[in-house]
Amino acid sequence: MKPSNIQSRPAHIAHRTRPFQESVIREMTRLGDESGAVNLSQGLPDMEPPQEVLEAALQAIRSGDNQYTFPFGSPEFRAAIAQKYASYNAIHADPDTDITVTCGVSEAIIAVILALTEPGDEVILFEPWYENYVPGCLMAGVSPRFVSLHEPDYMFDPDELRSAFNQKTRLVIINTPHNPTGRVFSLQELEAIASLCREFGVIAVTDEIYEYILFEGRRHISIGSLESMADRTVTISGLGKSYAVTGWRIGWTVACPALSLPIRKVHDYLTVCAPAPFQTAGITALSLPETYYVQMREKYLTGRTILLDALTAAGFTFRQPEGAYYVMADFSSLNWDQKKYYRPEWSLDRNFAEFIARDIGVAVVPGSSFYISGIQGSNSVRFNFAKKEETLREAARRLLHFNPS
Repeated sequence: MKPSNIQSRPAHIAHRTRPFQESVIREMTRLGDESGAVNLSQGLPDMEPPQEVLEAALQAIRSGDNQYTFPFGSPEFRAAIAQKYASYNAIHADPDTDITVTCGVSEAIIAVILALTEPGDEVILFEPWYENYVPGCLMAGVSPRFVSLHEPDYMFDPDELRSAFNQKTRLVIINTPHNPTGRVFSLQELEAIASLCREFGVIAVTDEIYEYILFEGRRHISIGSLESMADRTVTISGLGKSYAVTGWRIGWTVACPALSLPIRKVHDYLTVCAPAPFQTAGITALSLPETYYVQMREKYLTGRTILLDALTAAGFTFRQPEGAYYVMADFSSLNWDQKKYYRPEWSLDRNFAEFIARDIGVAVVPGSSFYISGIQGSNSVRFNFAKKEETLREAARRLLHFNPS
């Protein structure tokens, strides 16, 4: 064969993904599966969803509810969401104009950032943050500005928050109950954020996926329910965490028509629509009685107790979470072999995560993955306690290897 004279040029690859890496959380799940560890890393429950919700999904599939819905969600499901917001969140939303059903909260976050910002804008994030927020900003060409939730109580300084707002600020992203710390923002904190949003003309984007998971009588407050915030808030939630159906990928946004319209446009071209049969099942989920949520919180409280007792016995230190189902735990006082799996490119917490998965048999998430510097959080890891009691007791048994006495 004669050699070809055609000159081959390398294909151009877009630069927009260079500033961030693949999900550390999902990487830790893969590590846990590979090493046979108990998975306390990724935020997926291992308990069964409510049986009536599962039956509703099966019935929807069998009855032919398997095609596209309206891009922004079936009318019946949007009506159920609106009713839930009126009764639980003190937000009155028109299901026809204010609610957009998305493929999970993660898609909702991306759609909102793309819809409501321009390249060069700024978005305020509280740090530590859930790992999807920063890549969403960077893909949209906007700059994240970070406001610290200071340890040990993970509270922000009002003066630091004010200094983060400027003429380029378009959004502030709030997450309450908070992942990864378990903080529940107080009314006073939300009022402080709302006041700055009104002063600077900023939109509050609030991720409330853990809104029903609260402990010690704490109350969930939606910033969109506060005075003069209805027209400058996007409230985001979904089915995954409250009903143990994280794989269904059903989320939503609630916002006034002026904000919902661009969000719906972006959502339409990102995913067309969320899964039809799971929207139908979502109607059943949202109609569950209050006793369901009481029992759910009791299960999570039991799980929290088992895990925190185990962490204390093993030598970790931590702040007790007020909501959600995570705890950030400091491993500084533990004895472990830092050289066994050492790689120079790894932070200390990433090295520890490798060790605890492979040698102890518990998968966790490195704490520094929730910070932009890669330095903060490097003495901590995140544990997830949304697990069956037997799963957590097995994890507790393994963690005692750190302190066998």
